Amino acid sequence: MTIRNLPQPDVTLFLDRAGVIRRAALSTSFPDEGLDAWVGRHWSETVEPGGGESLRQLVEDAAVSGVSAFRQVTQRFPSGRALPIEYTAVRLGGQAGLVAIGRSLQAVTELQSRLVEAQQTMERDYWKLREVETRYRLLFRSSTDAVLLLRASTLGIVEANPVAAAALGLTPPVTAAGQEFLAALLPAERDALQAMLNRVAEQGQAPGVLLQLGTPRVAWMVRASLLSSESGAVYLLQLSPTEAVAGVAEARVTLARTLPLEELLERLPDGFAITDRLGLIQRANQGCLDLLQMPTESSVIHETLGRWLGHPGADLTVLMANVQRLGAVRMFATVLHGELGTETDVEISAAGNRETDPEFVVVLIRAVGRRLSPPRHADRLSDRLGALTGQIGKHSLRTLVEETVGVVERYYIEEALEATRGNRTATAELLGLSRQSLYVKLNRYGLDTESARAAHGNAA
Repeated sequence: MTIRNLPQPDVTLFLDRAGVIRRAALSTSFPDEGLDAWVGRHWSETVEPGGGESLRQLVEDAAVSGVSAFRQVTQRFPSGRALPIEYTAVRLGGQAGLVAIGRSLQAVTELQSRLVEAQQTMERDYWKLREVETRYRLLFRSSTDAVLLLRASTLGIVEANPVAAAALGLTPPVTAAGQEFLAALLPAERDALQAMLNRVAEQGQAPGVLLQLGTPRVAWMVRASLLSSESGAVYLLQLSPTEAVAGVAEARVTLARTLPLEELLERLPDGFAITDRLGLIQRANQGCLDLLQMPTESSVIHETLGRWLGHPGADLTVLMANVQRLGAVRMFATVLHGELGTETDVEISAAGNRETDPEFVVVLIRAVGRRLSPPRHADRLSDRLGALTGQIGKHSLRTLVEETVGVVERYYIEEALEATRGNRTATAELLGLSRQSLYVKLNRYGLDTESARAAHGNAA
């Protein structure tokens, strides 16, 4: 079976059975990197803290079963460059050791970072609108002037602040909204108000009119402005009393008291943690310990949060980078791997103690497994490769390697077809294949056989 047209791995490592690097090679995507410094070192020593345990487990899996599952770590290159890499390893025959192949997740990380940034932009716009609306409500209700809104088409009251409601003789729980403003006027004053509103609609402004409102008919000077809104035009009426009206306001005193913050945070059902700028945990509540499946807070102090995230290194890098750049991150979706092997779909919100260059980051972790459906293609390749481990002893090593290559090749072709929405030309370009080679592989794996044959015939 030829594998000349398989996509080249970004990193290829030849290891002995103990996980020590004997040879290393990079693809042409890293022209300025040299890996001579890795030779003779244990593989786990070349990655960021928190990734060494994943690599040791990967080596053990490959040594026992022949093929390991995929694991993601943050690879530290000799030049100092750090990139998220996804590795798998295959055991070679005899005492030859293992070969590990890695694929760079930098493009995935950048895409995820852009997605988070776009999401945060939408969140900021939403909260800005909420802030504007809150200010409007506060000013509208706390104004000492009587203000009310009338729908231009019916002159029905849309909203009235407390002073305007009192002027109309309405007391809680009775509200002014929905009532007819003309019904509150004397019959002789209705034409005067209508004439003023017509002039405002035509010319944009008009002199005020004197109206008597309320049960004790108190004289108010009424001025109007025409405003546009999503639900239609409205009149803004400002009512000024012609006599000094003394109002007695009831003072509200808020007693300051010390809140039991530590106790409240400890009882919070969601995970709460404080990390430094590198993601090392400084504080964690019981909800966080439950999600991480760790017994005590002291067992996670100074451990990197990325150790338990779905993509070690990659997710934490994206999260911290966006907190550093944006100040806060909301609804960052990932998977949390518990210490006892459970996986939990979570959303993370985080914020720094400062807008720029925060020293500490507060992290809120919420389990959303019941709310989020699992990814449609989650662990598809891992499941397929895992099925091959049961064939050890039944087939030769060469046959097993060929079947493994076939499974990996089919998986990446399916992913490329999905990414290009079935466009054969774009799929071939994405995989670095000629169209004829792609059609051959589509026929081999039974992927859209009729379309592949037709396209192959046209190309011929």
